[in-house]
Amino acid sequence: MCAESLGGGDVAEWATRQHTEVSVARQSPQRPDADEPELDDTASAADDEVEVDRPAADRALWDELRIDPVEIALPAGTGFTLRAYRPARELTPTDVAERDQDDPFLARRQVVETEDDEEVVILDEEFAALTAEEDEQERPEGRRRGKAEATDSDSDAEVDEEEDEEEADDAAGDEEVPVFLSQRGKLLLFKTPESLVSFIRSGAPNDLSQLDSWGELSERVEPGDIAPLDQDTYELDLVVENLRGGHDAWDPTLLIEAGEIARDLAYGLRLPAVLDMLSAGSSLDDLDEALRASVNGGIGGFMGRRRLKKIGAQTASLGWRTIVGKISAVVDWRD
Repeated sequence: MCAESLGGGDVAEWATRQHTEVSVARQSPQRPDADEPELDDTASAADDEVEVDRPAADRALWDELRIDPVEIALPAGTGFTLRAYRPARELTPTDVAERDQDDPFLARRQVVETEDDEEVVILDEEFAALTAEEDEQERPEGRRRGKAEATDSDSDAEVDEEEDEEEADDAAGDEEVPVFLSQRGKLLLFKTPESLVSFIRSGAPNDLSQLDSWGELSERVEPGDIAPLDQDTYELDLVVENLRGGHDAWDPTLLIEAGEIARDLAYGLRLPAVLDMLSAGSSLDDLDEALRASVNGGIGGFMGRRRLKKIGAQTASLGWRTIVGKISAVVDWRD
């Protein structure tokens, strides 16, 4: 309808209607219907404000003193501790004499686990026998003969090895190795940041007190500083269950990180049996290498996934259950 076809009164009414429609169109969007939930703008703004105002953990203290907070989850619980890396020649290893005196069979400790109300005892020998059997089945006949022939030439290599030992010792002294908040071969784990800070300030003896930065840490650290990075958080309590799920369920990140902390703990706490189980050429080291390769793209990732299929889930879960048991056995829980 156009204005020319209307009378005087109709024109006024039409103009009023057009003005009203334009005004409505310029208004802000309509409020939701009564049956639709209204958004709480105040709560949303508050949430955004909390998210923005939440400060990130201050890493200046840890970066300056070269010590890091670490969080470790074990079957018995989750706790906080500290770890540092220093050249081996600068460190005095933790004293395990008292620990081994209390348990003279620590290196051959049985890992006991209760399943379906039955006690299952897993020995290191069982894991070794299982891995040896798998290796024997997979080793080609020619490789077995080659190994026997190589034994004859071992004596010739001994001379060269002795000449290289001194150089290797010097290089090992410069290598940075892990040291933990431990005492007499026991890893000190604290269930809260407050209890960890209280211990640090107490002046109690521990293996980290030999560091030149320990005194300054005890003066400056606060509970709010105990905020481990994601890369310093380890879930050893999930490893065995994940491995039992089969190859398709294996979590590379979880298992790789577990291997890293297990090696550090084995060195720092002097657990030779664990070091042997994770040493180069072992079945668990093969698992670690295959997992690292599998997360890469391209042909390397493809080959890594193929290698994983050849690793027995039973062997892997059994070996890791032994490792987690040995680490748990040398933990001193502090509340």
